[in-house]
Parts: sequence; structure tokens; C-alpha cells
Amino acid sequence: MLSRRLSSLLSSSSSSSSSLRSILTSSSNRFPIRPTAVISANPTSTSPHFSNLWKPHPEAPVWFSHGIRAYSLLSLNDLRDSKGRKHKRKRKGRGIGSGLGKTAGRGHKGQKARGGSKLGFEGGQTPLRRRLPKRGFKNPFSLTFQPVGLGKIAKLINAGKIDSSELITMKTLKDTGAIGKQIEDGVRLMGRGAEEIKWPIHLEVSRVTVRAKEAVEAAGGSVRRVYYNKLGFRALLKPEWFEKKGRLLPKPARPPPKQRDKVDSIGRLPAPTKPIPFTSEENATAVAA
Repeated sequence: MLSRRLSSLLSSSSSSSSSLRSILTSSSNRFPIRPTAVISANPTSTSPHFSNLWKPHPEAPVWFSHGIRAYSLLSLNDLRDSKGRKHKRKRKGRGIGSGLGKTAGRGHKGQKARGGSKLGFEGGQTPLRRRLPKRGFKNPFSLTFQPVGLGKIAKLINAGKIDSSELITMKTLKDTGAIGKQIEDGVRLMGRGAEEIKWPIHLEVSRVTVRAKEAVEAAGGSVRRVYYNKLGFRALLKPEWFEKKGRLLPKPARPPPKQRDKVDSIGRLPAPTKPIPFTSEENATAVAA
């Protein structure tokens, strides 16, 4: 709007310096502009710097303000927070003059004026955490094993993804896709598709069912229940992670007392490729189990 006014005034021949000065300094203008000098249209009277930038028509008496300051709705140098947007931090205990000295807004005496109370305290009444009934139970010693059937292993052997002459470990099952990637505590060998096992295979898993064990041993193979803790199980499935971090593989951990009767031996690291023959004592315990 301002530019339109200025262009119309500059192009009109009947304008005067007094009218331009009155328009520019009027209080009705939204963006006030203060002219600092008035320059005539005569090119000889203008300054050399101004004559290079703008040359008016020689016949039209043009009046122009040399000190016009450009305003806009938003400028980077005028960015400010809204009024009341920022609040000063309350500095407590800084004397009477600050308004928050002495007791610092806590009042006189009482429980809240001192160290306060623990989380969940409700003034002496029975707190909510004790009023609500208990539901359910989560055993902290429970283990989650991912199941895999003998039929699936037989299909992978027939497809050539698993070599039946080598030891089949949990890493082998993970790499070939027999089990998912999200394995929590180990693998349980199930007896589904046991009739498809017609050749000896050797496996190392965390748990095995009675039917699956009988089917593998009937074909001339063996199943060993091995124990890995969390770190050892990670080293078995992802040994490249330790190499990437520049760390050595951990030593195999011994099973806790509650799992000693549920495993046959300690798992080996890195992933083994040949089965360990059962000793006579282990054979006896395996038959008794």
C-alpha cells in the first residue's frame, strides 16, 4: 500500500514537497516513515551516489525521500518472544527482598516444610497400591523356548540347506530359517514329523521331548541338551557382534542348581561342528531321564 502511494506520487507531475512530506509523516499511516532529506529532479543537484542508482525523468519535478526506512511484517532482526512467554526462574532463599527468602514458600513447620514424604504416602491411610487386589503371578525363573519340529529339520536336510553329516546346533537352525530370529532362552526340539527322520542326525538343543528323542535315537542319531546363559547364547548366535566390538568370546557358563538335572552338558563356544560322544555316565542319566 505504501509502495503504491509512493509510485503514484513520484509519477504525478502535480505533486509537491509539502504534500509528500505530509503523507509520509501522517499518523494514519500504518508504517511511519521519517524522511531525512528532499532531493529535486535536477540531476546536477543530486549526490553522485544517488544519481548512479536512480535517474528521474528530466521533465517531471519529482520529490523523493533519501532516508526512507523499509518496514515489513516480519524481520529476522525483530524476532521477539511474545509478552509473558518467558518467566524468570524462582530463586528461593535469597533474602527477604526477593519475596521467597527465609522459609522459601514452604510455610512454618509441618511435614511438607521439611524433608517431605516418600512416594505413594497418603497421609497415613492405606495407600492405593495396597487397597487394590493382586492379580496374576510372573515367575522370575521361567524360561521361554522356541519350538522346532523334526519334520521341519528333515525338509531342510532334503532341500540341501542343512548337512546331516555335521552337528546341528541352534545357530544352524537359526541361519537356515528353521526358527525365528527372536529367540529368548533357547530351542525345544519337538516330535512333529518324526516319521520323516530315516537317517542318523546329531543335534544340540536346550530341551527335547521324549517322542523327539526316541525318534532320533531310533534312526541312529543323538540329541544333547546344552546350557547357555544369556551372554553365551548371544555369543553362539551372533559371534560377529563380539568381533565388531573388539571383544573376545565369553567362556561357557555352568548351569545353575535348578537346571543341572535338565541339561546334559555345558554349551561350547564358538558353535561346534562335530558332536561329542556321550560317556557311560551321561548315557545312564539320559536313559534314566
